[in-house]
Amino acid sequence: MSKIDGITLEVMKNSFYTIAEEMGVTLIKTALSTNIKDRVDCSTAIYTKEGELVAQAEHVPLHLGLMPSVVKEILKMYPEDKLSPGDAILINDPYISGSHLPDIFMISPIFYKSQLVALASNIAHHVDVGGMAPGSMSVKATEIFHEGLRLPAIRVRKNGKLDEEVIRLLEKNVRTGEEVLGDIYAQLAANTVAEKRIIDLIEKYSIEHVWESMHELIDYSDRRMRSAIKEIKNGVYTFEDYLEGDGITEDNILIKTKIEIMDDSISVDFHGSDKQSRGPVNSTHGVTSACVFYALKSLLDPDVPPNAGTYKCIDLIAPKGTIVNPNFPAPVSNANANTSQRITDTIFGALADLLPERSMAACSGTMTGFSIGGFDHINRKYLSYIETYGGGQGALSDMDGMDGVHTNMTNTLNTPVEVIEQTFPFQVNNYCYVDGSAGAGKHRGGVGLQREIKLLTDGFTMTLMADRAINSPWGLFGGLGGKTSSCTLQKENGEVIHFSSKVTREIEKNDTVTLRTAGGGGYGKPEEREAESVLQDIILGFISTEQAKKDYKVVINKDFTVNEEETVHLRNA
Repeated sequence: MSKIDGITLEVMKNSFYTIAEEMGVTLIKTALSTNIKDRVDCSTAIYTKEGELVAQAEHVPLHLGLMPSVVKEILKMYPEDKLSPGDAILINDPYISGSHLPDIFMISPIFYKSQLVALASNIAHHVDVGGMAPGSMSVKATEIFHEGLRLPAIRVRKNGKLDEEVIRLLEKNVRTGEEVLGDIYAQLAANTVAEKRIIDLIEKYSIEHVWESMHELIDYSDRRMRSAIKEIKNGVYTFEDYLEGDGITEDNILIKTKIEIMDDSISVDFHGSDKQSRGPVNSTHGVTSACVFYALKSLLDPDVPPNAGTYKCIDLIAPKGTIVNPNFPAPVSNANANTSQRITDTIFGALADLLPERSMAACSGTMTGFSIGGFDHINRKYLSYIETYGGGQGALSDMDGMDGVHTNMTNTLNTPVEVIEQTFPFQVNNYCYVDGSAGAGKHRGGVGLQREIKLLTDGFTMTLMADRAINSPWGLFGGLGGKTSSCTLQKENGEVIHFSSKVTREIEKNDTVTLRTAGGGGYGKPEEREAESVLQDIILGFISTEQAKKDYKVVINKDFTVNEEETVHLRNA
């Protein structure tokens, strides 16, 4: 029986989560690249000295879900007797860290009077780590070595002193050395904040109290998740969905999920999924586990404190050599943007009939990773613009999907137009919603985003890592699918080139790229939507009067009022 009462545990829980959030604020505020300081493509967390997750900031679900496995692997390589105060360890190897190469982890031991008491960890998406294309996420990569600099666990700081040799190695193997180092220093600063705050807690209470609070919080989350599972029906539930090619071919790639609920535990089995792909959409075991953890927590108990205890009741079966657990040296750079979202879709789809009131129709289904990079001959330096674009959220049982947002495995922001134009030789001609992209339903899906970028100089390469350009995000219980995504390039002479969802190619001065993200699926039969809500969507420009009549059976007069008589007639026909 724990010696910690409920009120004290709540106080300690909030203390731990506040530390994780302050780490995030520090990382964002001190970072150099727009990808972190503006888009917030980073995550932070604290762990027990044994490597068990205690608390995390509300950042990127993908990062947060795979970070625990990274920390455990670091402790295998650097057990307690090999760690010293002031150490900081870098790693980005996907076959250890689970993510793709641009995601660099920083793990730091926290000591109090020469005793290891906890670990601080963060992850930041760097704008370049080398490889065959700027941004280090080329869709043409066929092995991990094409994707950039691969860092095993390596100490960048030893006994509090920065290792200048490691710093030089990093700086000289990436295109944007200044930005990468600036973000590395920000990661160091974030972990330093965690160290100070953990020591403050220890000095306020005691080491024993802090440790006991950490472990009791983990046990509490375990009990709560198991209780949530017990409330739903035992059984086996399946679903399958597809990725639209791997960047090398456009063949559909199957992801098949079987979920078995057994009293207070859950098994998620991916047998039957396609073998690993030649192109870079393979999802490492870490990425796959992050998707499973996120989706199940969202459906079962969204408010349970996320920590090591939250996921003890989940068993993941991901066969080796498949799209959800590839063998080395398969490329993996695009799994974060696309495969992670499709894995999540299959879990939501599998449990939709079991938990209809908690379920969500398919979202835009991709992070829509987009990058433009190259050598800026005017300022004589390399530039790398990286962004993931939001899309339409899937509708829920009691509300419409949100418009133009990041969903599921991503939780970043879109870079402001002003920041893009001040930082890069680009002109943003258009940034708006995609009208007509929402899936119709009693509750409609969210609408997608459109951004149009014109290049003002030569010598750059673009990479698009998207999906749902062919297969529409699906609706639920009679709801229609959202409109698919698209990407076009208009040349200065007016020629328009239509791209598939995954492309890496050179672009020239005055080329204009227009990117549209998919809308979310609808929930429930469209003809059950209130006519006034349909009218409001027309006023907002989200749908046309023709779409209102076709999908919703609602007739709108020329003075923008609902024609009640014709609407009733259509809906009763």
